[in-house]
Amino acid sequence: MATVAAAALATPLLLASASPATAHRHDPAERAAKEAAKLSKKLVRESSAKDAFKHLQKFQQIADSTGGHRAAGSLGYDASAAYVYQQLKKAGYDVSYQNFDFIYTETQAERLSVVSPAPRDIAISAMTYTKSTPVGGVKADLAAVPVDADGTTGCEPADFASGTFTGKVALIKRGGCTFAAKQENAAAAGAIGAVIYNNTEGSLAGTLGAPESGKIPTGGITQAEGAKLAEDLAKGPVSIDFEIRQLQEKRTTRNVIAETRHGNAANTVMLGAHLDSVTAGPGINDNGSGSAGLLEVALELAKAEKRPSNKLRFAWWGAEENGLLGSEHYVANLSDLGKKEIKLYLNFDMIASPNYGLFVYDGDNSDGVGAPAGPAGSAQLERDINEFMDRVGAPHEGTDFTGRSDYGPFVEAGIPSGGTFTGAEGIKSDAQAKKFGGTAGVAYDACYHAKCDDIKNINMKAFDVNIDVIANAAGTYAHDLSSLRKPVVTVPTDGDTGSGGGLHDGHDHEVTE
Repeated sequence: MATVAAAALATPLLLASASPATAHRHDPAERAAKEAAKLSKKLVRESSAKDAFKHLQKFQQIADSTGGHRAAGSLGYDASAAYVYQQLKKAGYDVSYQNFDFIYTETQAERLSVVSPAPRDIAISAMTYTKSTPVGGVKADLAAVPVDADGTTGCEPADFASGTFTGKVALIKRGGCTFAAKQENAAAAGAIGAVIYNNTEGSLAGTLGAPESGKIPTGGITQAEGAKLAEDLAKGPVSIDFEIRQLQEKRTTRNVIAETRHGNAANTVMLGAHLDSVTAGPGINDNGSGSAGLLEVALELAKAEKRPSNKLRFAWWGAEENGLLGSEHYVANLSDLGKKEIKLYLNFDMIASPNYGLFVYDGDNSDGVGAPAGPAGSAQLERDINEFMDRVGAPHEGTDFTGRSDYGPFVEAGIPSGGTFTGAEGIKSDAQAKKFGGTAGVAYDACYHAKCDDIKNINMKAFDVNIDVIANAAGTYAHDLSSLRKPVVTVPTDGDTGSGGGLHDGHDHEVTE
């Protein structure tokens, strides 16, 4: 009995003395953190802008051989999707196409000229899903909608005085409601067209949201041009020559979805970028950059990690430029379980703008402007990206969840969302020029939605920083999601919508003001 008792007494002592080392070796949380740190460092080291640039060169070659663009529903997009698919398949991913139908749009004419009193040409951008004028356009008088003090010009039928707009083209200031609502109210008042001018610096491209929303030919112009037209109208009649024509037809396009063969599907980590361009150009920054950066990291991950703890899923979205159609289709077709399994979504759209800012989506709405905070977990995603950028010495600012890129459907579904962006048509401020370099008073990407968004329209420094962000996130979350459970202390920050109008507040799919 004494021997048994002695053994019984000794056993807890032995266990106690052994437990720290044993616990150290077998603590799952600590092991996950170590694996995450190791993999993220390797991916950041191996993933390079130089290698990703080769994918951009491929996208440029595709555009050059298919009419100058890679828009969804075109040969250029199909070839881009096939290239991404083949690269991922070869690397060992489970890869699939997700097909969907949509209305393809291609602008065939966008022209605005003042005939009198002082003839001049004005650059105008056709709204997606606009109605078309006859070939050759229309000549008509312009009529201005009085500017509302509350910034909602043209948002109410009462803004259009009876008889004032019949047979004329309505000049409407942006703000307060959708472009679709403004042109619909103008049409109801008898207008034969609508010209919407910006309420901030920069050009104005937008969408009416859906084919059935278009009522009259509608285009966007700059704030300065709109103000000049309004000033001219205050002095007397203004006659214009106006042509907006757009091809619209039903076509099929596709998302490319790739996921790791291993990893816990209940903890799915998702990263995405839209693959399509607009029809105006090859879309090498918008969004060849995000697509190439994502592809580079995915290929390096396949070489570095065969058995991630969590399942990683990468997506290259189609028809983003037509209104987030690819990501919307994907999220709409997820089951309730499928939505719950996606623990986070990170979006990378325009990550190499030539006059860049380094913007991180504002998950906790710390700047207190624009859209509210993202779903629970979004603040943690923002913090994780910010902390990584701080470690590598990259300055950064917040940017708003404006709903203008493919995080939108994920946010609406309650999935934690985040990502980075380097600016579109917004204008860089003096403070941002001091912080990031570049030129104040100039757009982040002067070739946004233009023919010149080609292989020369890439800032390699911004590209490299953002590829490192993607690599760090993929490597970390492949093994460790614990940071999503760590509270964030929100500290109010100065900020605006982060991109001078916001990504994607003038992006082709932007529908709200």
